Amino acid sequence: MIKLDHGFLIVLLNTAIVINHPYSATAFKVNSPLISPTIIADNANSSQANEYFDQGVNLYILGNKQGAIEKYNQALKLNPSDAAAYMNRGLARYDLGDKQGAIADYTQALKLDPNFAVAYTNRGLARYELGDKQGAIADYNQALKLDPNFAVAYNNRGFARYDLGDKQGAIADYNQALKLDPNNTNAYINRGLARDDLGDKQGAIADYNQALKLNPNFAPAYYNRGLARKHMGDNQGAIADYNQALKLNPNFAPAYYNRGLVRKDMEDKQGAIADFQKAANLFKEQDNQKYYQDAIDKLTAIQKQ
Repeated sequence: MIKLDHGFLIVLLNTAIVINHPYSATAFKVNSPLISPTIIADNANSSQANEYFDQGVNLYILGNKQGAIEKYNQALKLNPSDAAAYMNRGLARYDLGDKQGAIADYTQALKLDPNFAVAYTNRGLARYELGDKQGAIADYNQALKLDPNFAVAYNNRGFARYDLGDKQGAIADYNQALKLDPNNTNAYINRGLARDDLGDKQGAIADYNQALKLNPNFAPAYYNRGLARKHMGDNQGAIADYNQALKLNPNFAPAYYNRGLVRKDMEDKQGAIADFQKAANLFKEQDNQKYYQDAIDKLTAIQKQ
């Protein structure tokens, strides 16, 4: 999520903007299609089902999600006990926006293979995105019961806990995710967000710094660090970070907005006007009417001064 100083938030995979939060890398699905379908007794059917399955995997990788679904459908007609095919069809349905269809497929995969940790994690994400955060946590719990070293499940559970207001629980999950995967940029961003909310600005900046060491081209990390620096009174540092975020992503509307707020505080009226105008234009282009209006209000107010 991304926060305008008075605030905006963006979610990495979901592009929703919320007031009063910084950017946070979202929970993510385990999206590498499986490559080993369940083998059935009939050799002829097994061979044909496997062929359809492999074709589905290849189409998914090439970005043809609907084509992949059709191949998995054919594989499942021949092998209705293939948990992997249900799992992969769920991935494709999820990517096409059919969250309920994805949940149905993950659920069927789990009926066939109750020890399928990845299916629990992916179903948890779909449930989370449909607003069932407690259901998501239950799925992540089950995934971690099956695989205690599943870093993705810790990251995703942390994200759900954060949204439910359990910031300390979220940090504990991000800590575990980072213990298992020290190069998990998303977990550093997410932990930084939780630390910032709990008042640990220095800890948040340290996490954003680490995320940038791992990925120097990650605009949201610069954005979040800029926000934390602004809250600590480092206006010049905040502007430097917003500048870098905009260099990497020239269409990053919240970065223009927040840079405008800093420039306003520094009495750079013309700079603030330019930033609010650019933010308004981008929010309008991106169909964010609410935040377009917010930027216009800021622009009108400063022009009257």
